[in-house]
Amino acid sequence: MLTAVTGINWGDEGKGRVIDLLAENADVVVRYQGGNNAGHTVVAKQQKFVLNLLPSGILHENVICVLGDGMVVDLKHLTNEIAQIKGKRCCGHTKQLKTFQTGNNLYALAQNSG
Repeated sequence: MLTAVTGINWGDEGKGRVIDLLAENADVVVRYQGGNNAGHTVVAKQQKFVLNLLPSGILHENVICVLGDGMVVDLKHLTNEIAQIKGKRCCGHTKQLKTFQTGNNLYALAQNSG
């Protein structure tokens, strides 16, 4: 069975929480668009996770998470987000993280301090 969760508003609709609940019984969770300017907060195992790029399925051990073609990925932000997940040590299974083969928009953005 295929289940899709999409939002129709700009702002917090609770999609991250809904996806977290559905991910308990999912094989694959795909984030198909957006970048690190959006995201969601999920509480799992009494810890708060702020996810901007990673799908909330990343908090479930047996779920494959895919960063889809429509995403704009800042590699530095993604690296920091993965470190945050690993640092909590309660959940977060980044070995299950995949990128779509046909090519994401991946950027290593230089930031000016001046």
